[in-house]
Amino acid sequence: MDETWLYHYDPETKQQSMEWRHSGSPRPKNSECKIRWKVLASIFWDQDGILLIDYLPKDQTINAEYYSSLLLQLKDILKDKRRGKVAKGVLFLHDNAPAHRALETHKKLAYLGFQCLDHPPYSPDLARRTTTYSLY
Repeated sequence: MDETWLYHYDPETKQQSMEWRHSGSPRPKNSECKIRWKVLASIFWDQDGILLIDYLPKDQTINAEYYSSLLLQLKDILKDKRRGKVAKGVLFLHDNAPAHRALETHKKLAYLGFQCLDHPPYSPDLARRTTTYSLY
C-alpha cells in the first residue's frame, strides 16, 4: 500500500492544448500550465496487480477512521479477486504514516486477520536500492 499525489494540469494557450506529445518527450521550457487540481490516491496491490485505488475526497485528510474503512474495502476485494490466497493469510506492508501507526488501525488489521510487516526505518542506502521480496 502506498499513497501518491496526482496532478491535473491545464495548458494556458490554445497552441499548448493542441500539442501532442509521447510520454518520453521533454516538457516545453516556457510551459505556462497551471495545476487545475490535485488528489491523493491510495493504492493497494499484490504480486498479481492492483487491487484497490481510492481517491481522497477534497478537503479531507487520511486519518485512522478513514484508513480503517479502506482496509475493510480491501478485505472484500481480496475475497472476490484472490479467493484462495486469503485463506493462506495476508501479509500487509505499509509505511509509518500516522494513520497507519494508529491504535485503531492496528486493531482493524488484527480483526481482519492481516499480519502487518514492520516497515524498515529510513536509510539513504536502502532508499537507493530496489529490493523485491517474495513471500510464500
